[in-house]
Amino acid sequence: MDTAGAVRQSFLRQAKACDDLGSPFTARLCRMAAERLNEETAVGRQLLRWQGDPTGAGDALALRFAGALHAVVRSGQDPELAAAYPPNNTADDESLWAAVDAALRRDEAFILQWLRSPPQTNEVRRSGALLPGFLTVARLFGKPLMLSEVGASAGLNLQWDRYAYRLGDFAWGPASSVTLAPDWEGPPPPKADLQVSERAGCDLNPLDPASGEDRERLAAYIWADQADRLERTRAALEIAAASDLKVDRADAIQWLAERLERPQGGSTHVVYHSIAWQYLPQDLKARGEALIAQAGDRATYDAPLARLQMEADGKPDGAALILQIWPSGERHEIGRADFHGRWVQWKGWPGL
Repeated sequence: MDTAGAVRQSFLRQAKACDDLGSPFTARLCRMAAERLNEETAVGRQLLRWQGDPTGAGDALALRFAGALHAVVRSGQDPELAAAYPPNNTADDESLWAAVDAALRRDEAFILQWLRSPPQTNEVRRSGALLPGFLTVARLFGKPLMLSEVGASAGLNLQWDRYAYRLGDFAWGPASSVTLAPDWEGPPPPKADLQVSERAGCDLNPLDPASGEDRERLAAYIWADQADRLERTRAALEIAAASDLKVDRADAIQWLAERLERPQGGSTHVVYHSIAWQYLPQDLKARGEALIAQAGDRATYDAPLARLQMEADGKPDGAALILQIWPSGERHEIGRADFHGRWVQWKGWPGL
């Protein structure tokens, strides 16, 4: 397949993913782009001649394009494009694509600049899938948790204990402006005395919750017809800004090596990541796996280690929730979750 064909296929695959994740507008936009992009504009040429991997597991080109257009709309610089975007309803494809095609010319420099950077998201609802894992670790070891998140972006899922939860009939958390209530299937998560002794996260390009520019960057990559995600992210950013926690700008593996060497002070060290590890190059993943295994060999029941993952595993039904603990090395798939945390299928840890 030639480059342009591969790009068009990547847009069609992203359209299906958007349909599955509840964004019919973005799915429609991606399908139209797959069919109608041409080389008459500089943006079209840049996309169709993309030098790299256009797929969602690579450069996520369709998400860059959708994010760039949403950023144009949110900036207020193109009222004609904004009129074709949610919450407005552009009923026919011809009118919508005419607005997009005109924006590719009017906003050319802005869009080309956006296409240079990978998408950044920080999906708060993933905390609704991670919380049962944290409760399981606290129940297993009875110690406070020392948190290390890889790929933390703006740190919104480092603030998970500051949100309220409804997981089926199970409620947890403080009064909060963010309430997470995924569709829940399975037994309730374990009850445990859950305390956080320390928290830190890293990202190659961390976003600052207190920065208006960084907030807008996160908002642009949220699909335009998902107003609930936009509002939830806004509220979570307020909580993160008030906490004054800053995500470290660092290479994930070097950062992780340093975190795994830190004294735990009577806590369980929990390394976790959600839809982040899968984007690391294979050599870095292998180094990271080796580092965690070596730290597991050093773990004791006085200073245990846990790894909580929410990552794609090639199955069509969302992401796997996998928990491994040391010093025993025991590892189980404790559930599955929608990539955006809309639903959780909970299995739990055997015997709890």
